[in-house]
Amino acid sequence: MIIKRLWLTDFRNHLATDVALNEKVTLVIGLNGHGKTNLIEGLHLLSGARSFRGAKVDALVAAGRPSAYLRAEVEHGDRTSLVEVELAAHGRSKAQVNKQKLKRFRDLGDTVRIVVFSPDDLGIIKGSPSIRRSLLDETIAIGSAEFRAARTDFDQIVRQRNNLLKQARGRSSEDLASNLLVWDEQLIGAANVVGQHRSNFIASIQPVVCDFYQRVAGLDTEVSLQLETDWWNEGLADALSRVRADEIKRGMTLVGPHRDDLTILLGSLHSRFHASQGEQRSLALAFRLATYVFVEEVTGDQSVVLLDDVFSELDESRAKRLVECLPDSQIILTSATGTVPDGIDPVQTLEITEGRIHGS
Repeated sequence: MIIKRLWLTDFRNHLATDVALNEKVTLVIGLNGHGKTNLIEGLHLLSGARSFRGAKVDALVAAGRPSAYLRAEVEHGDRTSLVEVELAAHGRSKAQVNKQKLKRFRDLGDTVRIVVFSPDDLGIIKGSPSIRRSLLDETIAIGSAEFRAARTDFDQIVRQRNNLLKQARGRSSEDLASNLLVWDEQLIGAANVVGQHRSNFIASIQPVVCDFYQRVAGLDTEVSLQLETDWWNEGLADALSRVRADEIKRGMTLVGPHRDDLTILLGSLHSRFHASQGEQRSLALAFRLATYVFVEEVTGDQSVVLLDDVFSELDESRAKRLVECLPDSQIILTSATGTVPDGIDPVQTLEITEGRIHGS
């Protein structure tokens, strides 16, 4: 897969960006705050993922504008697709491929496949469980329409179920019990699909993460992954029965995939608490590289690789080893200084000044 051309309109400080991209390596340079990461973020959003910076939609739209528009010409072999996204500051955002509207933003992943590396990836190791859940789910969703549908259904069911529990105001009743049975049945069905996909995914990428960690870090330490869940082994039906009184009291759904976490062990120790920052960075890079391999295996297609100022955070030896692990795909990387490690040879260089692109 190749992104041939990108248009950004009223997206952050990119008011009218129109740029053709090389199919090999493109280097984007510019001072901090001028729009390098915004360009990377715009590309990433075209894959149907959330902002890797954790931004809400209204923050993505230029000040005073009602919407931002992202468009890309995407090439798969001899087939070209036009991908378009409207991000509305207020109201419903929209996405379409070749003028056909999509029901779910996640479905953009069928057309645009992207893996992004960012200094913020330390959050994979050090951040909240929601960061790790999102990474798992966004990666799995690229290769599975069944998972995308189940994950969307699950979110909607949890919202409806939480509304019902809140309306009960801590009081149990026959009507509440009857209504919960209806929502529980739907919740269990969607949760089982989500849980099975997550479990299979973690089992499949664990050896890949371990291999990439050892290559990037230059160490032989083993890496293991564990899905931390309070319902999977027990079964969600029994888990819901166990916490029923607490759910009514607190007005929220207390067990299920929305509370899962991923534990990453380095050796036998929890990497969040016991790994050095250098080890944590190597783990985060290894996880991103593993997601690339997973997506290529399940789709038969190469993802575009985005590297947002990643090398500035690495020592020379780790940077060299990361370059050796990068796939032979379309790569777009940013640098404030314009310097890149040996082994990366940009074919195209773009310079950004206040949201405007110069170069070719």
